[in-house]
Amino acid sequence: MTRMHITTCLNGEEIDFLCEPHQSLLHVLRDELKLTGTKEGCGTGDCGACSVILDGRLVNSCLTLAAEVQGRSVETVEGVAGPVSQAGTVGLHPIQQKLLEHAALQCGVCTPGIVMAVKALLDREPDPSEREVRYWLAGNLCRCTGYDKIVRAVLDAAAELRNLPEERQPA
Repeated sequence: MTRMHITTCLNGEEIDFLCEPHQSLLHVLRDELKLTGTKEGCGTGDCGACSVILDGRLVNSCLTLAAEVQGRSVETVEGVAGPVSQAGTVGLHPIQQKLLEHAALQCGVCTPGIVMAVKALLDREPDPSEREVRYWLAGNLCRCTGYDKIVRAVLDAAAELRNLPEERQPA
């Protein structure tokens, strides 16, 4: 089969990759680009573990063909955290930090998809209601934590992001 040459902006950097016409974005991210933060849960778009942001819109990467990202912008969970410091540590995004502080994580399979769903929500609505948070998380299945801690963490992260000075706002 003929491989396709794709150019895309991935986590803020322009990259090129080759893919088969039928390959999902999920499999290219994990297998070709070695970005293993995006998880495969169900492979049918039902669980949200593979969620990424494509041109500002939350999508399931298992249902998106890699070829569809030609000329577009893709953000994965690897692009959410802050830059690596000189000491080699990564600054967590407030969403990630609040999930930790609220003990809203357990096995971690759903976590990358939840982080991306929350980021998509907060990029669109910086002051969401609890109802809005629950609506945005409805496409993300978590078998371990329940959702109350996750919702509290999201509301706390939103409050923190609103209170950060503009120069400290994450990208």
